[in-house]
Amino acid sequence: MHQGSADMVLQGPHQPCPSSTKSHVATTLLPAARESLSDHAVSTDPPERTGRRQNRGMRTRLGCLSHKSDSYNDFTAILPDKPNRALKRLSTEEATRWADSFDVLLSHKYGLAAFRAFLKTEFSEENLEFWLACEDFKKTRSAAKLASKAQRIFEEFIDVQAPREVNIDFQTRELTRRNMQEPSLSCFDQAQGKVHSLMEKDSYPRFLRSKIYTDLLSQTQRRLS
Repeated sequence: MHQGSADMVLQGPHQPCPSSTKSHVATTLLPAARESLSDHAVSTDPPERTGRRQNRGMRTRLGCLSHKSDSYNDFTAILPDKPNRALKRLSTEEATRWADSFDVLLSHKYGLAAFRAFLKTEFSEENLEFWLACEDFKKTRSAAKLASKAQRIFEEFIDVQAPREVNIDFQTRELTRRNMQEPSLSCFDQAQGKVHSLMEKDSYPRFLRSKIYTDLLSQTQRRLS
């Protein structure tokens, strides 16, 4: 090796690099280093910590959605009629009577719509949908349609891991399953009663305290003033 080459090898690490070389090295290596560090940080997190972080993120997103949905504007979006027309028809006296009893609320078209909107903010609208499906089922007059309608309701709401499974106890679920062997207009009575009681004792009091209901009352009162 020539002396000049040897000097370059020995002195090279201690000599400053040209600015163009520094720029190229930074551009090439820094993004890769950041990516490597990021990958390393993810891979070294304990599984339980990662799970907690993901759960916190999910709860935050659901909480934001629930807070956004629990409002008067969202209620107007699901009214059976056009919102302005519905509000003109709904009196403060009618809306106030919804607090008299759960059944009064369910019997009123706009009360039912408001309660459904509230249940959506709690991700529990399947309870009301099941109750309504049972009410419709009991009006069935065709014996040929009875069995198929009963099976659809059972598979959608009652069966284990049903897509919209309602919260009922094991005994009620099994009784309803046995009723499917010979479906009748009363085969869902016990399950429907359990779900009605659950909504009445749990969801209904929260609905009366919700912004959906209080904002609606305020709106009808402002219209009169």
